[in-house]
Amino acid sequence: METEIKRISTKDIITYLTGKFPECFSVKGKVKPLKIGIFQDLAEKLSDDETVSKTRLRQALRHYTSSWRYLKAIKLGVSRVDIDGNAVAEIDEEQASYASKTLKESQEKFGNKKEQNKNKNTNQAKGEALKGTSKDKSDPAKFKSVKTTKRKPAKKDTPPLKPVESTTISVGSQVKVQLGNSPMNATITEIAGNDISVQLDSGMVIKTQMQNIFI
Repeated sequence: METEIKRISTKDIITYLTGKFPECFSVKGKVKPLKIGIFQDLAEKLSDDETVSKTRLRQALRHYTSSWRYLKAIKLGVSRVDIDGNAVAEIDEEQASYASKTLKESQEKFGNKKEQNKNKNTNQAKGEALKGTSKDKSDPAKFKSVKTTKRKPAKKDTPPLKPVESTTISVGSQVKVQLGNSPMNATITEIAGNDISVQLDSGMVIKTQMQNIFI
């Protein structure tokens, strides 16, 4: 009996999931927000499928839920679906706000690079032109000051977080994950020693360490 070739690329796995769970995933067009904790459901359904490993499945799911197309679908009141396409829970204001913020930051970082480079080149050209018509050494500095610096949002006071012990949590536990300066609500999807996989309320799945998990 021939051994089936493992699916390695994220694109192949998402295409495979779309074919196997068409009411849940899509490659093109409208996207449905996924149920929180759907990784466990998928892993169970595909437990006998040797062509998709849990690691690759998790990576594909993370890629899928981080896409602009998916983040645009996370809106207040829209229902999340399970692997059969059944509505299971509505997206609340916090989840919708986080998805909108993530989408905006991603678009600013990757989607607007061409526009940013265009503006940068335009400003540099103006600076070079002024250098040739003025002996004032302060002119280049004036043009540098035109560039705007994105200010970081003011930090908000948050209640102190309590660290958790490995014996007090399990798959499905509702916790908070410290990512940067802001703790985020999450659901534990997998525990492997000190490595903890969680799914944020936005649907994004990430791997972190026990020391970053709180209640």
